[in-house]
Amino acid sequence: MNTFKIPNKGDYPAFYHTYLKLVEDTDYCNLIQDQVNAVKKLFAEKPADWENQPYAEGKWSPKEVLGHVIDTERIMTFRALCFARGEKSSLPGFDQDPYVLNARFGAVDIELLLEDFAAQRRALVTLIQTLQQDVLDNQGTANGSTITPRALFWIIPGHFIHHLSILQERYP
Repeated sequence: MNTFKIPNKGDYPAFYHTYLKLVEDTDYCNLIQDQVNAVKKLFAEKPADWENQPYAEGKWSPKEVLGHVIDTERIMTFRALCFARGEKSSLPGFDQDPYVLNARFGAVDIELLLEDFAAQRRALVTLIQTLQQDVLDNQGTANGSTITPRALFWIIPGHFIHHLSILQERYP
């Protein structure tokens, strides 16, 4: 894989620092695969039907959290692809709550969601491997803010860490 360092501040909106501060400048492919293994292990260790139980009224179930992570990664990957290819049009934002509601993740078997997550991660890594180094720092606009493909790619594992921590801490 090409040199794939973590982005610099200024390559992304300040809001995303919440996620980027959670990742270290490490081997990206190993990080991505370790996260696939971690989420599979977490779900395997929990009791039956755990994945369908929100920790509080109005909160998402663990399956909905995982579905949200998958959706977000697809959107971030699409944005990164667009900007790597030189897209100049501004891309829209998205409201996570209707996405989760309309996805009906509760009706999807957890094994299928876990496989979907792993497949998304495989596609993410192979996409990055096909990109030339110089396009990783192209700038594009998404949700009204300037961001680079490099930043989008690194936000993905940080966003995952954020939600994995919530699953581990708040869901008994």
